[in-house]
Amino acid sequence: MNTKKITVIGLVAIVALFFFLGMNAYQKRVQSAQDVQVRAEQSRLVRMHSPVFGPQAAPVTIVEFFDPACETCRAFYPLVKDLMAKYPNEVKLVIRYAPFHQGSDQVVKLLEAAKAQSKYQTVLEAVLAAQPTWADHGQPNIEIAFKVAEQAGLDLAKARQDIEKPGMQSLLQQDIEDLTALQVTKTPTFFVNGRSLASFGPDQLTALVAEEVAKARK
Repeated sequence: MNTKKITVIGLVAIVALFFFLGMNAYQKRVQSAQDVQVRAEQSRLVRMHSPVFGPQAAPVTIVEFFDPACETCRAFYPLVKDLMAKYPNEVKLVIRYAPFHQGSDQVVKLLEAAKAQSKYQTVLEAVLAAQPTWADHGQPNIEIAFKVAEQAGLDLAKARQDIEKPGMQSLLQQDIEDLTALQVTKTPTFFVNGRSLASFGPDQLTALVAEEVAKARK
């Protein structure tokens, strides 16, 4: 390898390193700004209407801003369930809605209608399992999600009536206002006892939950 090639490779490596360091610094600044905002807006993390899994008195709260059409939300769902199973008395999950994808608002309302029939988790898991069949981001087929919910035991006729109630849109609008105030821009976004992930990933979520559980056990 001649000197010129070595120089070019060296320059590419340096550029790549500076790009990585710059992105890392940018992500830290974004996280820091969001953490400050969350501390100032703690009341926006959980609302009375928010679906909750796990014991109400659990000392560790995972808040997930969630879009039912989000593939990554679907991928994370088993992990979050595993964390709750690992810490059955110490961790609860609060679902907040972030309907960023086309048609997601209708599926959110479907889930809320399922909650009124005490079938929230059943319908949620059915809709997530069938997500690839209905959640095309360009042309979602929301009616498939409704049919899947019906097959999971939902009284669909009653659910359609509930979806049209004015309170449904108000509930959804509250979550949108909260995610905007908390600077949530993607799904899933997690907060654990008000703390955001240092960087996004399953290992980071697992570690942060374990850290908060350890604090609670002291």
